[in-house]
Amino acid sequence: MTLAANRTLYLTEQLISCQSVTPDDAGCQALLAARLAPLGFVCETIESGPEDFRVTNLWAKRSGTAQGKNAKTLVFAGHTDVVPTGPVEQWTSPPFNPTHRDGKLFGRGAADMKTSIAAFVVGVEEYLAANPSPALSIALLLTSDEEGPANDGTVIVCDWLKKHGETLDYCIVGEPTSIEKSGDMIKNGRRGTLSGKLTVKGIQGHIAYPHLAKNPIHELAPALAELVGKEWDKGNAFFPPTTWQVSNIHGGTGASNIIPGTVVVDFNFRFSTESTAESLQSGVKAILDKHHLDYDLKWTLGGMPFLTKPGSLVQAVQDAILAETGLETQLSTTGGTSDGRFIAQICPQVIELGPPNATIHKIDEHVIVSEIEPLKNIYRRVIALLDSQLISPT
Repeated sequence: MTLAANRTLYLTEQLISCQSVTPDDAGCQALLAARLAPLGFVCETIESGPEDFRVTNLWAKRSGTAQGKNAKTLVFAGHTDVVPTGPVEQWTSPPFNPTHRDGKLFGRGAADMKTSIAAFVVGVEEYLAANPSPALSIALLLTSDEEGPANDGTVIVCDWLKKHGETLDYCIVGEPTSIEKSGDMIKNGRRGTLSGKLTVKGIQGHIAYPHLAKNPIHELAPALAELVGKEWDKGNAFFPPTTWQVSNIHGGTGASNIIPGTVVVDFNFRFSTESTAESLQSGVKAILDKHHLDYDLKWTLGGMPFLTKPGSLVQAVQDAILAETGLETQLSTTGGTSDGRFIAQICPQVIELGPPNATIHKIDEHVIVSEIEPLKNIYRRVIALLDSQLISPT
């Protein structure tokens, strides 16, 4: 193993050793800032959240030599927080004690996403060692609130960046997007998520006297069938059709002889760029009103869809992956949401690229050690390709 590979691996191990369960950063960002500051990065810590859920965010930027219209900024975005370990006794080795077995590095956060963070930081170090005055500005946006409610993490930093007039041009989110080999799949978009809590009102009564009651479950059933069967959109070349799914239904007291007074339905849209939150809300309301239901409906917009069409960032990432691994990467918009949904509101080109994701959030989470170095090399080459496109001042 080369010295460079050892450096990336060692930083990954250091980060895994930090017990950074959401929202606790546990010293990860301070460790990273201490490496970035000597390279010329200006590091800003942005804390947010209530006292019992304090979130730590880091914005670190190194300005390039390009000025004016030629100036461009590449941001690496990631999260230092990890999900809880689950039953520690089920782990083969302690989850915050980075452990090697069979060519794999085990530990909570190994795949999601401390390897990505370490790989990008070391990739930056290597690029700057060879190119000390790049035209490209390079930045990192890190949060300790991605796995949690995400109310005080990246979204707060994006607001802070807007207020301070920061312009972002390209963003790589280090989510574990790959399937078998680092770089075999990247995300160039994500679906939006819109949730609803529907309460349909009836009249509670004795089940033997239905004429004296009004069963909200029976009232809802035809509307529910219509919602299930509706085609919300056809999707497009990048996204599958929008889906509507029920996650929970609750009605009744538990007794077998009482008609319930209400039924509550939780549902969720995963929607493409062919639909908007407003169009989906209007569509649901139209169906409920058509069936003359007495209801309350509360909405929660978890994130808007975003899409980065093939362009300078996608091309640079594809070229870097091909050069470093020989893989023709697959573009995808599948899966859940990420902090890319917040960054896409202020950055025109956002992609996600990280190591294989087969073990994320699982007992014995791990990353294959041989996949770490190629990931670092991909990140470094993306920096080089984007930097080469800029015109430095004479």
